Amino acid sequence: MTNHGETTGPLENGDITAGVSFDGQITPDTPIALRTPAELADALPYLLGYRPEDSMVLVSLLDRGNFGGRARLGIPAGDEDWPAAARQIARGLVIGARRRGTRPERIVAYVCQEPRPGESGRDVMLRLAPLAQLLRTECGGLDVPVIEALCVSDTRFWSYVCPVESCCPPEGTPMGMPGTSAMAAAATYAGIQVRGSLRELRARMQPWETSAALEQEVALDTAGMALVPRILDDASRAEVAEETLDLAERIIRRFAEAAPVSGIHPADVRDDALLGHDEAATLILGLQDRTTRDRAAAWMEGDEGPPALRLWRALARRCVGPYREHAAAPLTLAGWVAWSTGDELEAREALAMALGADPEYLFAQLLHRACNEGLDPESIRRCLRVEREGRTPGEGLPSTGANLPEQKTSSQLPPGAAPTAKEGLETDPATPARRKRRPRSTGPGDTVPGNTGPRTQRPQARNRRPTRSHPAPSGAGRTCRDREDG
Repeated sequence: MTNHGETTGPLENGDITAGVSFDGQITPDTPIALRTPAELADALPYLLGYRPEDSMVLVSLLDRGNFGGRARLGIPAGDEDWPAAARQIARGLVIGARRRGTRPERIVAYVCQEPRPGESGRDVMLRLAPLAQLLRTECGGLDVPVIEALCVSDTRFWSYVCPVESCCPPEGTPMGMPGTSAMAAAATYAGIQVRGSLRELRARMQPWETSAALEQEVALDTAGMALVPRILDDASRAEVAEETLDLAERIIRRFAEAAPVSGIHPADVRDDALLGHDEAATLILGLQDRTTRDRAAAWMEGDEGPPALRLWRALARRCVGPYREHAAAPLTLAGWVAWSTGDELEAREALAMALGADPEYLFAQLLHRACNEGLDPESIRRCLRVEREGRTPGEGLPSTGANLPEQKTSSQLPPGAAPTAKEGLETDPATPARRKRRPRSTGPGDTVPGNTGPRTQRPQARNRRPTRSHPAPSGAGRTCRDREDG
């Protein structure tokens, strides 16, 4: 779960795939005991694969002490929203586990937040105590007791359950140095990596807020005036799609041939330098056509997957100013490629960010739910392979029959249903329908300094999007340009 504003949003839920058990087994030959609050606090980043921030986390324990699923949700800013959030995460973990055929026996709860200005870690612990109690109450109401509840803040942890001061003193217990515990050693041996914080991961896909953002915005304005009329014209739409995909393929090859650099930030800076403003603008606008986006989703595996993911991240960073909503397309593609190549953490974050850019983006909704449900992406990959092999130049995705209605959301799918070509991918080259403009969100992470007004106050050239005088046939691969009036 995470959206642009780092507030509560889609629930992140899934199984722990590392094979860690409460009795300490990461792999059959590396038993590690996790029985004390200190050991459980140290284990959290390894159970998730990242360091949670502003988060409530529930981790389930199965009948033999094995760790089962885990769920994470952002802590709402207002405590009046805590009861609903606690209910959402508890039900998401317990009911989701039962749907997948497992039954949690016990739960370990965590609340993680850094101190606000003027606060100490102990202040955070006291402030979040009612939230921890709500988590215990909600889980207990589902007949799954919380056996430990921990607060992690300011490099210390506190137990809300342990009354022994020698074990859990009121001033908190310092966290161990990262990478120095037995859990860290065993996790390293098992190939488990902690990838920093979610904020660092999201930063790779957040829009620029530098001086270069203005240049990119001008390029988007210019490209929009040239491309939008052609996308709306049935005679030239296929030509724009081919131009967009040809350009994307060239840049993917360019990224693949670039010399490697060490470090995440230097790698992103290198990719930004390899992508021109005009190229980025052409791709961002071209991908607003859902059929073009679906064809671009075929770069999903093998040698094409990693450079394609880098391109989609780079395009998300270029959706600046009033074009932030356009990021739904590249973010969804980034989430899809990450999921397809086995990186569920980045997949969840990218798809949640896509829903932050456009909550009604159905392709992102379907993929996000399928990823959280732990489904296998191979069914989608297989469909895309067949469609890619069967296409001829200038041809859109072939129709596979009746499409999922546009208004159907992921919550209406049967339990455990994975998006297919009929649901998650647009298979009808229909033209996007007219949509209403809506004011841009002014929530955290969704504004640029000096640019907080509604989108309708922007110049007309920046507002023009593909619209039609007649609605498109129903299909599941909606983009943020595809919602109908009314």
